[in-house]
Amino acid sequence: MTRKERWQTLLDLLVERGELEVEPAAESLGVSAATIRRDLDRLAEQQLLVRTRGGAAVHGVSYELPLRYRTSRRAAEKHRISGAVAALVTPGEVIGLTGGTTTTEVARALAGRQDLASGAPALTVVTNALNIAGELVIRPQFKIVLTGGVARAQSYELTGPLAQQVLGQLTVDTAIVGVDAFDPADGAATRHEDEAAMNRLLCERARRVVVAADSSKLGVRAFARICPPESVHTLVTDTGLPDAVANAFETAGVNVLRV
Repeated sequence: MTRKERWQTLLDLLVERGELEVEPAAESLGVSAATIRRDLDRLAEQQLLVRTRGGAAVHGVSYELPLRYRTSRRAAEKHRISGAVAALVTPGEVIGLTGGTTTTEVARALAGRQDLASGAPALTVVTNALNIAGELVIRPQFKIVLTGGVARAQSYELTGPLAQQVLGQLTVDTAIVGVDAFDPADGAATRHEDEAAMNRLLCERARRVVVAADSSKLGVRAFARICPPESVHTLVTDTGLPDAVANAFETAGVNVLRV
């Protein structure tokens, strides 16, 4: 196991458990306790966790991995998914993009489409994600509409009443939504109720809803619901999605595209 893989495993365990102790973590990963201590020290320096006397803890109940780290997780799958989602967009559309690592990759894929390199505008992009707006605003062919609101440092998303007020006055053709979980029975969800409220409103304001999510997020549930499965028109995911889960989504009326 490489150091990068070890760090990813440690952070995954930390998110799942809320805290880690050195000795059990070392046993789980098959390395020495000294190696785990060094790993935790390095991760703490990057503000990805809080070091404790016996191991590590998350930053708090609202903790999630910062965007700069999560971008590297399942990168190949996200790259394929983002390209497939971008290909669904028609020039001249008004699209909505939620925050998240996969939707950020979708924004980059849209910026790379040659048929969207010109126009007035080639696309109108509505987003509550500061990083997405920052990446696309330098593209003169895109009209960028950024909601107001209060920024979440972990995800760069704007949420709250101000953001909802702006979004509630707009209509989009296609909403491209990132999720923490999508279950064929319970629908799409995220870990945070404020983000769920923004994503839910975006779905309500859209003619078509596309969920972009890798297979690790499918067939599972999360705390705050975004929308029921019947509100989603298309799910774009990777080939790791089992046939049984894909069939359950299709039965729920969701078109599944595995790439």
